[in-house]
Amino acid sequence: MSSPATAAHTRTRLGSTLPSKLPGLALALAIAIVATLVGRVVPVLGGPVPAVLIGAIVGTVMRRSAAQTFDRVGPGVKFASGFVLQLAVVILGAQLSLGQVLRIGGQTLPVMLTTLTVCLLGAWLLGRLLRVSGTLRTLIGVGTGICGASAIAAVTPVIDAAGADVAYAMSTIFLCNVAAVFVFPLLGHALGLSQHAFGIFAGTAVNDTSSVVATATVYGAQATNTAVVVKLVRTLMIIPIVLGLAGLEARHATRTTDQPRASRPRIRLTRLVPWFLVGFLVVVLARTVGVVPAAAAPSLAFIATFFITTALAAIGLSTDVAAIRRAGVRPLILGVSLWAIVAATSLGVQALLGTL
Repeated sequence: MSSPATAAHTRTRLGSTLPSKLPGLALALAIAIVATLVGRVVPVLGGPVPAVLIGAIVGTVMRRSAAQTFDRVGPGVKFASGFVLQLAVVILGAQLSLGQVLRIGGQTLPVMLTTLTVCLLGAWLLGRLLRVSGTLRTLIGVGTGICGASAIAAVTPVIDAAGADVAYAMSTIFLCNVAAVFVFPLLGHALGLSQHAFGIFAGTAVNDTSSVVATATVYGAQATNTAVVVKLVRTLMIIPIVLGLAGLEARHATRTTDQPRASRPRIRLTRLVPWFLVGFLVVVLARTVGVVPAAAAPSLAFIATFFITTALAAIGLSTDVAAIRRAGVRPLILGVSLWAIVAATSLGVQALLGTL
């Protein structure tokens, strides 16, 4: 049990974190409002795409001319791109019933498993051909095949990845994420994909949750609902992949040290399941049993979309062009190649299953 002094310190620390987030959060909200208005004027763009662009421009200008000011908005920008986005995903659960989630998840499982398998094999083969280190190609492979930054973060302690490799992988994945928001909706319209087919495509071929939601939102509401379910089911693939990597690392440790138990990575399953996935399912259940009325769905959809736009504004603000440049050519080629392979595989499997 904590002492009164410890409890007081904790309250003080938690209270002090909120003011530090306000400048960045306010900036992201301001950009989201502007982007939403732009989306009203040009509906084909929607709010998320202008939010990314405006955020990237503002962030670049601030880094060059007001670095100290940019540092002050950093905590709030991180909060908006993380928690606000995750909250939006939870709210999106109000658009779906439990039956729809189970149906969509079951129908799309073959696509998810195939794209993941192809991605991991491609990362191993292409990474070796490009002479990308084993650690870096593993990070890029799981980031592309599962869920971007979340998968990279989960795998990093298991394979003991260096900070430079993590930064390279994050930068490469982020570049593909931003490109997907712009390229995939155009590709979907060019191919004449239905809302459902595009939702599966976005859910399996785009990396981070933010980019999946943003890409699908540009295409349509039904595509967004499908993409969110597919993406969240895909996120669960973190668990077997991390357990498998941990097993390989433990096996390697057994061969190279006399103390394998001390070297074996410790895994907590509770940390592998994102809280917003649980929250999403709780809201879906609430909608299914009538706790969340159907009449509230349109208002909640607007709130979720605005939160998504706010998160995308923050992601735009976080874009560090110099860091992406420093990622180097070979990891970038690997990441873009895997991105294209996963996209082609997703469309190909859907064509074979007759869901396009």
